[in-house]
Amino acid sequence: MSHSPKGTGSLVSTEGTRHTRISGVGGYRPERVVTNAEVCTWIDSTDEWIRERSGVVSRRFAAKDETVVDMALEAAGPALEMAGITADQLGAVVCATVTHGYRTPAAAPLIALRLGANGIPAFDVGAACAGYCYAISIASDMVRGGSADHVLVVGTDRLSEATNHHDRGSAFIFGDGAGAAVVSSSDVPGIGPTVWGSDGEKWDAIRQRLSWTEIQDRSERELAGEPQDWSDAGAEDARSASTLIMSGQSVFRWAVWSMAPVAQQAIDQAGITADDLDAFIPHQANMRIIDAMVKQLKLPADIPVARDIAETGNTSAASVPLATERMLREGEVPHGGLALQIGFGAGLAYAAQVIRLP
Repeated sequence: MSHSPKGTGSLVSTEGTRHTRISGVGGYRPERVVTNAEVCTWIDSTDEWIRERSGVVSRRFAAKDETVVDMALEAAGPALEMAGITADQLGAVVCATVTHGYRTPAAAPLIALRLGANGIPAFDVGAACAGYCYAISIASDMVRGGSADHVLVVGTDRLSEATNHHDRGSAFIFGDGAGAAVVSSSDVPGIGPTVWGSDGEKWDAIRQRLSWTEIQDRSERELAGEPQDWSDAGAEDARSASTLIMSGQSVFRWAVWSMAPVAQQAIDQAGITADDLDAFIPHQANMRIIDAMVKQLKLPADIPVARDIAETGNTSAASVPLATERMLREGEVPHGGLALQIGFGAGLAYAAQVIRLP
């Protein structure tokens, strides 16, 4: 037996297909500076080796009681100010992070609450070092679709807590920080098409040493009086078993040979050429990766390239917005100029887009 539909009227939809832009950016770098000399008290290495291997000279570590939410708020304030809006004008908060202290609830609702914007949609994106560029695309689509006029995007990570400080292969790479951007509606295009994707076959190239399920199981048995061997995780206890492990060479090769074509696609889909760019802002993973991408993209010799890794280390989802904020603040790039940004990392996930700087 068939039934006729009860409603025959037309649905009302939100206004869509608007243009978008980044209207403001902000950044926060924790006070504590950790030099290579200090790192070398944890691992058998030298300042020269670390610089040659990664380009890192120093990095910032959050204070003991400083959370990813705290850092996000410090970055969000200047972003809202530059955008010329207040928190009550936000339509959503999207937070890119993989180091929030809780699997649930997410960090974004807490950010919205503490900004004074409680009640708006707020959620986290767990795409690691690609998270900020993922979130920019999501926020842009939200504004284009008409579900928000302004969306706050935050990339915030505290990788010092996710690092095994005795792992010679990764202890020197990571740092802490937060960067933020406001994505707003625009009369003209300000965010180009996003080229993004993931390679699940390489999921274990950058990962937590043990899953939370494995850690919980072993911890419970340890509390029950059963001694546990954590050595297969390169760790001595549950805390260090939750830190990151990285296959450095395979990640390096993947980034060098696979990410330049993604960046080129973003340039092509934006309808411009490399000569039109005013800045290249790649994820701050490794100085050698950045230099290799510049060479493969055949970028003009005079184009400003973000190399913030020297003083921030790899801050995961925070690295691209942190570099963007600094380059604008220091006058290295022009307001209103075109910038190619790309994030890539664990997943393995990646995303790139050309944006007009606020």
